[in-house]
Amino acid sequence: MTYLVLGLARSGQAAALALRRRGEEVIAVDASPSLDVGRLAESGVEIHLGTEEERLLDGVETLIKSPGVPGEASLVQAARARGIPVWSEVELGSRLLGNPIVGVTGTNGKTTTSELLGVMLGAPVAGNVGRALSDLDGKIEPGEIVVCEVSSFQLEDIHEFRPRVAVLLNLEPDHLDRHGSIEAYRAAKLRIFENQQETDDAVVPVGFDEVPGPARRIEFEPADELPAEPLIPGAHNRENAAAATAAARALGISETRIAEALETFPGVAHRLEPVAEVNGVRFVNDSKATNTTAARRAVAAYDAPLHVILGGRGKGEGYSELALDMAGRTRRAYLIGEAARDLGVALELAGVDHELSGDLETAVRSAAKNAQPGEVVLLAPACASYDQFHDYEERGEAFRRLVEEVAA
Repeated sequence: MTYLVLGLARSGQAAALALRRRGEEVIAVDASPSLDVGRLAESGVEIHLGTEEERLLDGVETLIKSPGVPGEASLVQAARARGIPVWSEVELGSRLLGNPIVGVTGTNGKTTTSELLGVMLGAPVAGNVGRALSDLDGKIEPGEIVVCEVSSFQLEDIHEFRPRVAVLLNLEPDHLDRHGSIEAYRAAKLRIFENQQETDDAVVPVGFDEVPGPARRIEFEPADELPAEPLIPGAHNRENAAAATAAARALGISETRIAEALETFPGVAHRLEPVAEVNGVRFVNDSKATNTTAARRAVAAYDAPLHVILGGRGKGEGYSELALDMAGRTRRAYLIGEAARDLGVALELAGVDHELSGDLETAVRSAAKNAQPGEVVLLAPACASYDQFHDYEERGEAFRRLVEEVAA
């Protein structure tokens, strides 16, 4: 069988390598002409960089689409026109593995909840969290549970992907620049439930009544009784802990084991991550706050006066609610990237002091200069990173490095 893998970032390369390990013919395509594809070449993958010619589909039986590739891409549309199935990488990974999957989706909290569940279950964590699901092929035991974080981009192109337990954390406007409408975004998220059966479990917020499919419904809310209080701070993280606990209980995990995970799990990088304390000022990295809801939750997590670094590439959201939340809590905001001026307008109307810093280095140095002992410098951008960084991780690492320079 011949597969075409479109998009050669982490998940695309993992998919291509997994297929080659199975002896399949693989054509790998990416619009960028300068990717490092040495491992693919060594494995016998036919590579085409800097081109997306339709002729590459000749003889192809399935197209594997990386999550960063939009459905409007020319090769994707050409494949659909030819009747060639288009799969997301998680669809491929779930078919290759055949292992039971706990799927976690939602607008915010996916990574924290997935990693916390991984600790509770003693299970590998893959998907949108960083390690592609296909990368687990041949590396885990048959029947072993896998926790899979799934984004709306990945869920767009599933066909048989069926989580034994599917968790929906929340639904807020996000990625409207990609999906076009909140309705399309919501529909993509809800696909996590569509292949579940009566013996599966759907974990959803209390009162959420849009679950498709016949799975058993399990509700959670932030006030749920837990066997222990979570170590990680913030009301939103108690909500994440409640969802993870509900999913773990559905799988028969003991209260003792759940409690141990809650009490010891330190959180994940780039999500309310303490970076340093310098002269009594705490620096916190929440680079993964790539939409306004996540940034609002980050702001609400602290009682101390805040210096908030905001901005990047906007996602089609308004900033007025975020600005109102920041009023009275934020001493000053430092605005960077393409969305800086739009953020500035919203903050001006809400009466929040702010400055146009332009880039992250300027923002960090200015915030460090202005912050007083007992205050917090918080990177919670409310925007994607792609205008100035490759991804939120690179942005978070840059923040950490700049804070270290300030501390020195």
